[in-house]
Amino acid sequence: MASFDDIVVAAVEKVIPSVVNISEVKLMRDAYLHVHPVPGVGSGFVIDEGGWILTNAHVVLGSQEIKVSLEDGRTFPGELRGIDTIMDLAVLHIDASNLPVPEMAKDNNLKIGQMAIAIGSPLGLVGGPTVTAGVVSALNRSIQTEATFMEGLIQTDAAINPGNSGGPLINSEGVVIGINSAIIPFAQGIGFAIPIQPAMWIAQQLREHGEIIRPWISMNAVDVNPKMVAYYKLPIEKGVMVTNVIPKSEAEKSGLRIGDILVRMDDVEINNVRDLIKVMNKRKVGDRVAMELFRGKEKVSLKTVLEKAPSAMPKPRNR
Repeated sequence: MASFDDIVVAAVEKVIPSVVNISEVKLMRDAYLHVHPVPGVGSGFVIDEGGWILTNAHVVLGSQEIKVSLEDGRTFPGELRGIDTIMDLAVLHIDASNLPVPEMAKDNNLKIGQMAIAIGSPLGLVGGPTVTAGVVSALNRSIQTEATFMEGLIQTDAAINPGNSGGPLINSEGVVIGINSAIIPFAQGIGFAIPIQPAMWIAQQLREHGEIIRPWISMNAVDVNPKMVAYYKLPIEKGVMVTNVIPKSEAEKSGLRIGDILVRMDDVEINNVRDLIKVMNKRKVGDRVAMELFRGKEKVSLKTVLEKAPSAMPKPRNR
């Protein structure tokens, strides 16, 4: 029976040739509003032998210059081909061919307690990428960041150190199961990775379209909270209040109004915006959905068509 050391070493050796270091330069303002170039580093890995690289959006967001260093020592200018800030993923392309591509997991058949190995190339130093090992601590985790809400994540205790974001998370057989994506500041041994199946779907969308085509109800909304319930004397304690309806959209055509409180969609109870996102993520652009909502104390049923989500949300109009 192979030892723990042998298992980790064998798994890592399969993947390390595909792991890359990403160095970038961002323009930042100091306290006096002077602009200075600030270097940064991150990780990524090859997803196609033709020079396609997958990494995190936050690694390259706002970069003025990107360089990709391969494990064999070669360095190439990196071209950002697509970015998805919602799931914190980005696709780069370099002018290279015949690159090593790791094996990707075909399904999400993960189990809590199985081995998880995080690989990154944070500094591009001699000696190659860094490796940490642990287990899958939990599945289908959701986290709220300043920029977005992410769901369906793998939680692991394999240390994801600064600069390792964007590197692969692999299993004991050297198969990529996720992309290391986030750490909780000040937490002990808690890291997250996006499962490789949805990550590769997003990567393909970015390669083909330069963006992600997601369904959206053309509105802005917020969670109902106790203060809102008391102030507006609302008939319910949970739901999603509409704060803006986009003019000439399918939502407006369906009769949706500012102040409506959405409580159910397609027979699924909607307690907050997270619930709404989960339901929409299971549908596609053009689908017709049924909504139940409260308009004052009156219960109303509507149907609307999901539209393509914009890359930047429209500003609310004046009420």
